[in-house]
Amino acid sequence: MTDRSLVQIAFYAALIAALGLLPQFAIPFLAGVPITAQTLGVMLAGVMLGPVRGALAVLLFLFLVAVGAPLLAGGRGGLWVFASPSVGFLIGWPLGAFAAGLIMRATRRFKVLPSAALAALVGGIGVVYLFGIPGISIMTGLALTEAAIGSAIYLPGDLIKVAITAVVAETVARGLPQALLSRA
Repeated sequence: MTDRSLVQIAFYAALIAALGLLPQFAIPFLAGVPITAQTLGVMLAGVMLGPVRGALAVLLFLFLVAVGAPLLAGGRGGLWVFASPSVGFLIGWPLGAFAAGLIMRATRRFKVLPSAALAALVGGIGVVYLFGIPGISIMTGLALTEAAIGSAIYLPGDLIKVAITAVVAETVARGLPQALLSRA
């Protein structure tokens, strides 16, 4: 891995952390699993960096959280967050970034905007929810269907993040195409 790759990984980990500074909205009926802007960073990491670097950026961020850095929205950090109802989403983040990067690579012959939207949708929502919903169910005792129905409250915000990710990727591809590493 090159020095440049390490800097890019660190940059996206920092971006995810910075997005945690935006206010969170707790969802009381889902044991307080918050709505945050940090999944936007997860989507961007995969779409922009590709599968491996995108997943590594998210893993670096989660490592910092695990060692106690209060980088999750609301200033949360430490190992205890991996024993909270959010754990499934946290596990899904690096896998979602990886999936988004794979989709961007697989669709590199297509236009960036729809490819990035598809990648963010599948990786940043589909894969993340695939782990997040069972995590809520296991940690709260809710039935899987109840956790899934309750998680629907996240969809409008996540769809906005998909649109933002696609627009950012398209804009970068037009102005600085070499920065869209998922297409390299």
